Amino acid sequence: MTDREQQAVIDFLSNPATHGVTAPVDVMETHISLVFLAGDRALKLKRAVRLPYTDASTPEKRLANCRKEYDLNRVTAPDLYLGVRRITRDAAGRLAFDGAGALADAVVEMRRFEQGALFDRMAGQGALTPALMNDLAGVIARHHAAAPAVHAGSGRDNIAAVLDINRAGFATSDVFGAAAVERLDAAFRRGLDRHAPMLDAREAAGRVRRCHGDLHLRNICLFEGRPTLFDCIEFSDQLATVDVLYDLAFLLMDLWHRGLPGLGNLVANRYCDAAGEDEGFALLPYFMALRAAVRAHVTATFATGAGADRGRQACIAQGYFDLAEALLHRVPARVAAIGGLSGSGKTTLAEALAPGLGAPPGARLLESDRLRKAFCGAAPDTALPPAAYRPEMSDRVYAELGAQARRLADAGASVIVHAVFDNVARRQALEAAVAGHGFAGLWLTADPDVLRARVRDRAKGPSDATPEVLDAQLRRDPGPQGWHPLPTEGRVEGTVAAAAALVGIGPDAV
Repeated sequence: MTDREQQAVIDFLSNPATHGVTAPVDVMETHISLVFLAGDRALKLKRAVRLPYTDASTPEKRLANCRKEYDLNRVTAPDLYLGVRRITRDAAGRLAFDGAGALADAVVEMRRFEQGALFDRMAGQGALTPALMNDLAGVIARHHAAAPAVHAGSGRDNIAAVLDINRAGFATSDVFGAAAVERLDAAFRRGLDRHAPMLDAREAAGRVRRCHGDLHLRNICLFEGRPTLFDCIEFSDQLATVDVLYDLAFLLMDLWHRGLPGLGNLVANRYCDAAGEDEGFALLPYFMALRAAVRAHVTATFATGAGADRGRQACIAQGYFDLAEALLHRVPARVAAIGGLSGSGKTTLAEALAPGLGAPPGARLLESDRLRKAFCGAAPDTALPPAAYRPEMSDRVYAELGAQARRLADAGASVIVHAVFDNVARRQALEAAVAGHGFAGLWLTADPDVLRARVRDRAKGPSDATPEVLDAQLRRDPGPQGWHPLPTEGRVEGTVAAAAALVGIGPDAV
């Protein structure tokens, strides 16, 4: 189809009369699609393009892509996707939906929702809350768990194919110089060699799956009160068949790019908790860099044909390119431990420090309360019986915290472990477990009455501590204290700044 022929379809879809409405039709543009918003419906049209990663150059190919898009997205958004509409042309040249004439084009029909429900809009308005992102992490983890594993080559080869597509994609625009593209590609190839053993092991374990493939904030919405994934990649099984953490990394990169590292770290940690991920966390900086590079070349290609908007789009593309290079910078793994009695602020401090410790998306958080619940097969907010807190169970929990911290640090991920640690032997065991990696231990303190008030008043979460549990902790002697003491009775900002300095995080990173 020529540009003129598809323009006739665009004019047809832009006409309110086509949809039986009187209000103007709103049109949204993406890199490879146009979305027409009319009444309570949204109609998505594929652009007539042929690119290294997609071919939508004929009406038949676009119809096939629409049908596949509908089938795939019904998995995550069954109430959002309604069907596929053929656009036909009769003998007189008139266009219609699902007529008897020849196929002219096709669209995916969806329910329309307020654009303010898109997560990218919500991010700009400061409306993405930790609770919402916690729910989103669970949605993604469940989607990945249900997605079919695909064994079609090694994990290394799977990512190498993405690098090849990126290199071809950069060649479709003139935004970046050849030397810069070669430098970035070489850095990615070195990283691929370094990560190849883990990538191959993950593929063998079934971590390469037919995923969403385009999991950034604009493809997530709040629909009927729930985070909903939509607009997955339908035009290329190759692009969507990836390591599940590479799928997640698009969202993490997007949050980082938008200046929301705290939410990015939270999503990464809650996803890994739900999915049972461990050493794979160390791959996230590389995967985030690769996602930034994808966004750079796609935006650069769009800029090439953007006319008056070329300069702005090229600037956006350059920003993603620079982010990719920054994310590829290697940062040594470090381990921090935060101990203290119940109510001392361990979780609050750990979550505040995590985005700034190590490479993006920051540190993996290991929490005794969550691990204990996982051992018991219980949800994080489910109260456990007293038997779950027997000394032998606690010994198991603390031993596993040390083992997980060691595995993560050895793989290259930074870690923050937070637990009561009111036993000198357990503190020493953790330090021994992570020997050879940069380590800092913090011991949080507060007046007993302050601790009691915090335990009494805090919202329900992974901790089952009660005022009675705290009183029992206060009666115990924690033994010689070798970790940095840190009072937590002042303003949270001051406590975080002091803790950041003690663990070696710069003031700009918290």
